[in-house]
Amino acid sequence: MKSTFVFLALFVAKCFILESSCSSQSRNMLRLTKVSGFSWKNCGKQGNAVQMKTLKVSPDPISIPGKLTVEASLTTSAALTSPLSVDLTLKRRTGLWIKIPCIGQIGSCRYPNVCDLLDQLIPPGQDCPELLETYGLPCHCPFNAGDYAFPPLDFNISKIELPRFLTNGNYNVQGVLRSPDGELGCLDISFSLQSQK
Repeated sequence: MKSTFVFLALFVAKCFILESSCSSQSRNMLRLTKVSGFSWKNCGKQGNAVQMKTLKVSPDPISIPGKLTVEASLTTSAALTSPLSVDLTLKRRTGLWIKIPCIGQIGSCRYPNVCDLLDQLIPPGQDCPELLETYGLPCHCPFNAGDYAFPPLDFNISKIELPRFLTNGNYNVQGVLRSPDGELGCLDISFSLQSQK
């Protein structure tokens, strides 16, 4: 789950914070104002190599722009080496849970090689972000087996714009980390979004 946690954090930063706030198609976007009801659980097999132990996000609700505090601990019993894939499934509750398709790399998307994505976000040879280095996390594959704990970390969240298909409502995201040998871990996250034009 170490690589999943790092990947998800970098993915959120890239797709929602960096790219969305810079979008030139703002008329097709909604401004995210609040995230609430955050919950999580491991959703894979009990014997999976990667397990999230704790994941705390506060405050609830999270106002945007605003401050976010995240605390996490996780373990991986196996080294994680390339290729690693992540399958994200994003659903919105509209009476029934409706799967949101992959549109512009947002939604229910498959990322066939997380290691390549990490190399695109942080090119090899470039220093890893200080936050990762502080807690002994590499920003490139491979990831060593071990236990990892992150103390409460504060983040300032600026304006975030989302595609219109991510309108107000209750959402569920499931991320499954796989190697060529099979499933390594699964994380299920639920939350509610509130946005405006």
